[in-house]
Amino acid sequence: MLAYQLVYFVLLMHITRLSLTNFRNYGRLELDLPVGPSLIHGNNAQGKTNLLEAVYYLATTKSPHADQDQQLINWVAMQAEEPVIVGRLVAQISTSQGVKTIEMRLIYERSQSLRNGRGSFRREALVDKRKVRLMDLLGHLRVVMFLPEDVQLITGSPRQRRRYLDITLCQIDPLYCRTLSNYNKVLEQRNALLRQIAEGQSSRAMLPIYTEKLVKLGSRVLVRRARFVDELAREVHRIHYEALTEGRETVRLHYLPGLWHNKPGNNDTDTNGKGWAAWWQTHSQDEAAVAERFDEAVETSFAADLARGATSVGPHRDDWQFLLNGRSLSSYGSRGQQRTAILALKMAEINWMTGQTGEVPILLLDEVVAELDAQRRALLLDYVKDANQAFLTATDPAMFSLDFLRNASSFLVENGRVQLDTGQIGFS
Repeated sequence: MLAYQLVYFVLLMHITRLSLTNFRNYGRLELDLPVGPSLIHGNNAQGKTNLLEAVYYLATTKSPHADQDQQLINWVAMQAEEPVIVGRLVAQISTSQGVKTIEMRLIYERSQSLRNGRGSFRREALVDKRKVRLMDLLGHLRVVMFLPEDVQLITGSPRQRRRYLDITLCQIDPLYCRTLSNYNKVLEQRNALLRQIAEGQSSRAMLPIYTEKLVKLGSRVLVRRARFVDELAREVHRIHYEALTEGRETVRLHYLPGLWHNKPGNNDTDTNGKGWAAWWQTHSQDEAAVAERFDEAVETSFAADLARGATSVGPHRDDWQFLLNGRSLSSYGSRGQQRTAILALKMAEINWMTGQTGEVPILLLDEVVAELDAQRRALLLDYVKDANQAFLTATDPAMFSLDFLRNASSFLVENGRVQLDTGQIGFS
């Protein structure tokens, strides 16, 4: 087996059954799922992507496509006159700890008193039929998703890159997820207080309390993100250099903590005349030192923050970037180089997650095989065939090798209906 392929096969995590009610274009679906790779094929707009979205949503409580969770409820159900509409996503999972059931409910209640017909929306999470907090659903099911638009992690906004860090870490590290959640709450409270102070509606007496909490929680988030990026960067570099470019190119991940008001270059200095990059490299794992720097940055930015009514430094301002041969991949890399770097990132994510948990995550690949050349397609499918469970969507199964098709289960999707395809796809 090649060095860059998966090397962990001790424990198995897989979904044995998926149930959807009023989710996207699925009014009702009950589907038994096998281990190994499954090819989900059919024409466009039939529901292939929606299946992968459902699995991803159960694992992360986030949608990779919807701006609002309410959009996930079946459109036909939303046209009915029922006072309460419930979308349900249920997965029965086999794990190293045994079999468990996880569920997400999307509940829309119409308000008869409102002329516009709008109502309230809420979510409920359940594990083995017991209600839990949303964050307590995380970790029961772990996934890595491949999308054609993943290249936006390179070219898109810092918010997208922060979201990637948080979703990946929250599947593995519940302490990080709780810390991040608490940080965001304190940030919201501090920003509200800043606005009240600026408007003369509140005194500054409470501000030090919120600032202290913000610095304490934010420093933990910064240090954990920095460690994660460092760990992921080593694997990304190895896969990219050894497997994807045959030693021709190097790629690095560079973490940019939100402790500075601007994004300085590596040689820029802070107010003490010390290069910020050198300081961060030395202290990024020292929570006390990071907290001290964070506190100084908050104090320095107070006047500006008061004027704008928002905190301008902290992990909510973090970013990270790809460097290809030492240069910004977003600015100088070709589209092909960017796709190659993203492929290395996703493969590294699989290996990192497997190493952290001892279980290979479920792989979700939505129409990405068509985006790759023959060499990179073959490398990716080597990962897929060694996964405990993987789901791939495609409109044309012919793009897959005969060897892959022989070893994959096949499902045909037509107009929100899914059936096991027993035909000999690719053998005509």
